[in-house]
Amino acid sequence: MLKPTHNVVRAAAIVLGLAITGSLATCAASNNRESTGEYVDDATVSTKVRAAILQDPNVKISEIKVTTYRGITQLSGFVDDQQMISRASEIAKGVNGVKSVKNDLIVKPSSSR
Repeated sequence: MLKPTHNVVRAAAIVLGLAITGSLATCAASNNRESTGEYVDDATVSTKVRAAILQDPNVKISEIKVTTYRGITQLSGFVDDQQMISRASEIAKGVNGVKSVKNDLIVKPSSSR
């Protein structure tokens, strides 16, 4: 059996090191993209916000979209009145992990209520 030379072992170590570095780089956040961990954290925050809003008896939102990006949570959908918009923001701000809230909820036109 042939023994690998020092250069072969060194080359293999370099290739392995580059592969590990490359895979770690894909998990790191860039200015435009979230890391895998940030994405999971944001998805968890969105789920918690959605659940908290849907559980509140004073807010009747059947169609709500909650999106979180780097802790900034955006609410969108339609509600019956302005008080529900305000209450939804209050609830979202109280959820752990929410840094700020962008509330794009809209009051339904009176003909569709």
